[in-house]
Amino acid sequence: MQLNNTKNISISLAAAACALLNTPVQAEEESQADDWKFDTAILYYGETDRVQLAEGVLNAKKDFGEQHIFNGKIAADTLTGASASGAVAQPSAQTFTRPSGNGQYAISPGETPLDDTFKDTRVQLSAQWTQPLWENVTGSTGGNLSKEYDYFSLGVNGSLAWDFNQKNTTVSGGLAYQFDSIDPVGEAPVGLSSMVINSGQFSDDSAFEQAFNATRTTDGKDKSTVDLLLGVTQVISRRMLMQFNYSYSVADGYLTDPYKLLSVVNSEGMTQDILHENRPDKRTKQSFYWQTKYASDYGIADVSYRYATDDWDIHSHTLDSRFRVKLSGNSYLQPHFRYYQQSAANFYQPFLIEGSLLPSVASADYRLGEMTAFTVGLKYGQILDDGREWAVRVEYYQQSPKNSGFNEPGALQDLDLYPSVDAVIAQVSYSF
Repeated sequence: MQLNNTKNISISLAAAACALLNTPVQAEEESQADDWKFDTAILYYGETDRVQLAEGVLNAKKDFGEQHIFNGKIAADTLTGASASGAVAQPSAQTFTRPSGNGQYAISPGETPLDDTFKDTRVQLSAQWTQPLWENVTGSTGGNLSKEYDYFSLGVNGSLAWDFNQKNTTVSGGLAYQFDSIDPVGEAPVGLSSMVINSGQFSDDSAFEQAFNATRTTDGKDKSTVDLLLGVTQVISRRMLMQFNYSYSVADGYLTDPYKLLSVVNSEGMTQDILHENRPDKRTKQSFYWQTKYASDYGIADVSYRYATDDWDIHSHTLDSRFRVKLSGNSYLQPHFRYYQQSAANFYQPFLIEGSLLPSVASADYRLGEMTAFTVGLKYGQILDDGREWAVRVEYYQQSPKNSGFNEPGALQDLDLYPSVDAVIAQVSYSF
């Protein structure tokens, strides 16, 4: 969950931006308070033979009058299944020690090593308050917290939006701060230390425990992230709206995934050692985002593009498109297509070669490697009386890791070191 939690700060700023920009830029201010409005959803995400997720979300919104708006959300999810550990497949069976140090698990010949200890429950809370500050200037502030078994995250955010050009143009800026505390199962391993496996070389359990503890660090692990967001939203015509965003993010602290591994192989491709990964302790990211929405007589088209880059040398492109088609009876159909492509981090190594100089940072996590991914899906919804709405969404997602130029020695040439990940996404939502 390490990578997923780094997104919390982006979610915070997105919430602030949405709170500012969800009010139509040409709408007249309403002085009457609105009733509470609720959005609910149940989501299922399932990868083939890997991670399974079930999530429930409740979002509440109320205008207390004069555009003083409160927005709160609670989400709870459970994750089970297995995730790729980072170690490479082998022509023979492999044995790994569980992150806690209690017990082992075996991987069959030719199979991608999957850590079947992947299991967690998470609760996330967020709140946002938005109100006018001066003429044509709106402010928004909020916070969020997330708690799971080995991870705690707390964040705050604030933003301002200025409307001008007869409220056809909105300039916004936001700042967010996130603090994350990590308490890995079995304590955080020393970066690039060897996994201790009890294969009969220890005299008793006490000797194994002593060797295992020697590879652990007992100091607390945390990181902080500061995120800046600048944006411009422009009404192009009565049918078209366009938005441009720039974000700058700096993360500092423990950025390593304590559960990921790295294989050391010889010239024949056979594993000689298993190391715990180690990542840099700082990451600076930038992204440029463009979105256009166009309302026709037949529906609403929503197209966006994002380019992101960081000092880990990961460069990514994301193209996302939706087209909401009006049907009879206040219902609609919305196809969705998303394409994603990224380059590999400069310290990404699918494996290390025995005898080579050990780098100071290295990771075999495929999520840091070169990859492409796409999502295709369809959503059907119906708008009911009194602003109520229900919808169901089904999507297929495929992630395809790539070899970014590494020579595969010996036995590794006959093994699938970059297996694709296939997943199904299903969601039911109801607003009232």
